[in-house]
Amino acid sequence: MNNDSFLIIRPFNAVFCCILGVLILILIIASIALRKKSIETRKKVLVIASILTLIGFVIYKIALSQDPEFDELRKGLGMGGFNWWGELPLQLCNINMILIPIAVLLDKRELLAFCFFVGPLGAMMALSMPGVEFNGFSILLPRMLGYYGTHFLIVIEGLAVATFGLYKPKFRDLPKIVLTILIITFVIFMINMGMRWSGLYPNANYFYSVETEGNFVLELFHSFLPYPFLYLLPCVLILVPYMLVVTLGFYIGDRIKAKKEN
Repeated sequence: MNNDSFLIIRPFNAVFCCILGVLILILIIASIALRKKSIETRKKVLVIASILTLIGFVIYKIALSQDPEFDELRKGLGMGGFNWWGELPLQLCNINMILIPIAVLLDKRELLAFCFFVGPLGAMMALSMPGVEFNGFSILLPRMLGYYGTHFLIVIEGLAVATFGLYKPKFRDLPKIVLTILIITFVIFMINMGMRWSGLYPNANYFYSVETEGNFVLELFHSFLPYPFLYLLPCVLILVPYMLVVTLGFYIGDRIKAKKEN
């Protein structure tokens, strides 16, 4: 047994839950501490946190480029070894990582809504169903720190958009979010196909829109719709109920608060 075997991380094991629990606790404490601060201060804190996450993401990708084990695991999946064209910030979580500080600085409701709903959900799905190269290894490995660190922080920062009081969900926001995610997914699919057709990166698979790569949920969808891009459409069946439940919770909270004030 390796001396760091107790630090092995898998979805929802003790290490996973401890890290997530600590980060949620930090989010709660920060949200309470910032409650009476100005809106500009709250924005500044979230933007700085997001920029640090982005810097960490770059360092993580550099470390990944020097990880021979990652190369072998990827080759075993038939996806080839490390390739910078395959590590661009074009995955759903990466896009949210970049959008969060932009949404906060521009104070655009549509962007804030997208980041709040899609960021945490997408990052949690990635954390719950990691590829084999990110499952069952010590959290101390650079690629594991990078993968879990960036995804955990995207969850927390996406939630902070609401807990910091920068955005409050409304039912009217939901159709625009669904339309936006569909458009973005199709654009990314076309980028994948462009990379593949041009030979720039034959294994391009951002958003998992061309190949499922063993993801059991996508494998299920693929069994019903065995076509690239189209098998992602049932994901809306996860996104929409999630958004409805979360928005309903905020709606009920507002109604209760209004009754107490009256």
